[in-house]
Amino acid sequence: MNTTLQTTLSLPVMEAFYTLQGEGFHQGKAAYFIRLGGCDVGCVWCDVKESWDANNHPLLSIEEIVDEAKKFSCRLAVITGGEPLMHNLFLLTDALQLAGFKTNIETSGSHPLSGNWDWVCLSPKKFKAPLPGILLKADELKIVVFNNSDFKWAEKYAELVSPKCKLYLQPEWDKANDVTPMIIDYIKANPQWQLSLQIHKYINVP
Repeated sequence: MNTTLQTTLSLPVMEAFYTLQGEGFHQGKAAYFIRLGGCDVGCVWCDVKESWDANNHPLLSIEEIVDEAKKFSCRLAVITGGEPLMHNLFLLTDALQLAGFKTNIETSGSHPLSGNWDWVCLSPKKFKAPLPGILLKADELKIVVFNNSDFKWAEKYAELVSPKCKLYLQPEWDKANDVTPMIIDYIKANPQWQLSLQIHKYINVP
């Protein structure tokens, strides 16, 4: 999908919901999630494959998206997907910040960074590598661990992000029983990393 001016005025929204952030640095905080449709990364273990085709989701205006977010008491907005950077996000982030929101993004980094962000969570995927320009802008590097080879993959990107970037290893949900002990051992040997768990799945919230 091309990032044109027209697509910034309205965006395909798969879902939007108020919950707790379940992962990474902001884990446990109340957050309003905006999940945009469209993804060309194609992770085989993706748990929201229904987000991949942007045409399956209604186009909402920036005003509609922000007005809905304002109905809730928190002022932390997390833009996710799919791959949200398939869209030009400057107008959305500007409108959210004008309404008093902190803006966070969860992205694979496979498309150019657009939008004004208070926090960038980069989760690079082997299926489509991140663009170099986003690496030094990441506040948080979150690597999903599917098998033992992912630790080498994690270290590759840890060397490319800013020294201030927070480093997280997160078990892929369906293999959590197998890989979580591996992650624990790895972090004990490499304490620059931290554990990220999808706590929203444990406590049964979106």
